Amino acid sequence: MRRLTGDEELSNDVVQEALLRAWRNPAVLEQGTAAARAWLYTVARNVVIDELRSARARWEVGSARVPERVRSDPSDAALDAWLVADVLTQLTPEHRTVIVRAYYMGQSVAELAAELDVPEGTVRSRLHYGLRALRLALEEKGVTGR
Repeated sequence: MRRLTGDEELSNDVVQEALLRAWRNPAVLEQGTAAARAWLYTVARNVVIDELRSARARWEVGSARVPERVRSDPSDAALDAWLVADVLTQLTPEHRTVIVRAYYMGQSVAELAAELDVPEGTVRSRLHYGLRALRLALEEKGVTGR
């Protein structure tokens, strides 16, 4: 298979797929060694052809080395946090309260409803409209959805 594919990983995948198909089709192995060998070679050849015809083979580009890992810049996280904190001040107090408590303090809808003495549906509504207002305020500042 290595000669046929020119790629060690692909040849291992092809052999594994051919053996899996033989395992699923035990009647083929009962026909004798020569017939089983011919069947396995045919299956492996067809798997290689299917792989070469696949969209992944046409569009995937191989690389001899692994690309560098992207290092995150701590200043980006700080600027994002500052921007979100600034936009949160533009929300109504009700919306800001449920968003901060739900997303930053990890409180559930039921906990928020009990603490704020409002129905759970009201908390969900405030979360929905608060997040929508937060998104719009961020878009006004030039931040797009990531």
